[in-house]
Amino acid sequence: MSLWVDKHRPKTLDALDYHTPLASNMKRMVASGDFPHMLFYGPSGAGKKTRVMALLRQLHGPSVEKLKVEARTFKFGSGSVSTDLTLVCSQHHIELNPSDAGIRDREVVQELIKEIAQAAPILTGSSSGGAPSAPAFKVVVLNEVERLSKPAQHGLRRTMEKYTATCRLILVCNNPCKVIAPIRSRCLCFRVAAPSHDEVASVLQSVATKEGLKLPAELALRISHSCERNLRRSILTLEACKVQQYPFSDTQPVQLPDWQLFISHVADEVLQEQSPKQLLKVRSKLYELLSNCIPPDLIMRYLTVALLKKIPVPLRHQTLHFAAQFEHRMQAGSKPIFHIEAFLARFMSIAKTAATGGRR
Repeated sequence: MSLWVDKHRPKTLDALDYHTPLASNMKRMVASGDFPHMLFYGPSGAGKKTRVMALLRQLHGPSVEKLKVEARTFKFGSGSVSTDLTLVCSQHHIELNPSDAGIRDREVVQELIKEIAQAAPILTGSSSGGAPSAPAFKVVVLNEVERLSKPAQHGLRRTMEKYTATCRLILVCNNPCKVIAPIRSRCLCFRVAAPSHDEVASVLQSVATKEGLKLPAELALRISHSCERNLRRSILTLEACKVQQYPFSDTQPVQLPDWQLFISHVADEVLQEQSPKQLLKVRSKLYELLSNCIPPDLIMRYLTVALLKKIPVPLRHQTLHFAAQFEHRMQAGSKPIFHIEAFLARFMSIAKTAATGGRR
């Protein structure tokens, strides 16, 4: 039994509920036979991956949905150093998250694309997905491209140029500013903006109708606002609300994710006491968040927001200043825990100074 977010995911460009002009442009591009390297960017939960898979289906037909998960081991040098990666493949494309390779991301990207580009693509004749015939190239989908190291991004740029004849890249990221300009200039860029609150509510109503449920319009809008227009989270939250209470009511509480509540508790502990002992206690909770795969930039963002809601106005400017400073350092560094903890230590310092009237 699958989750609603997977069960009701649109599979074709025609079935997409919003950003229809973007879907129309993608259909015309496939029909014309012009298929360059592409970069899809936009906030999390906006529907980037859904559009990528719908585009591949338009290009190759339903066979692109026959996926298999493959674990690969990449060996470097004499073979003493290796990296394991999980790939999602069909006979027409391969999808991976190269940043999972860590410091070996450059070698993994170059080796994998070289291997795929040198293999002969499978030609299947006419396609029922709308394309006149299967193209003579394979597609590589790279997720979270902005998390690649700068050497890996430069290596990717050279690889894109070398294997254009037999391989196309579809890059997916949240923030294109963190992708080097030479890569952006070699791609056709598609911005997938977050849907509006009305569009999210409309999708939620459609999902509820397919499930035979009656969803109040006010509850749908409250779910959208609670999830900050993140469509994936909104559908997951709708399913959680159904488990919590059905029939729905206009005043039904919208349950926040556990990790978000956990971050709020961390902020409360920071405000409760400012001391090295308390900072050590909070560090273990930060490690717990990171070990559960909560992205560090998300932790920094929600931690800052939770603190801002509970501190006096004069402290907010300094808090935002140091949050921006340590977030920037975190992006340039390699150990997020150091920078999040340093931000909290600095916040404790300014909060304690303000509470004691400037006395340390």
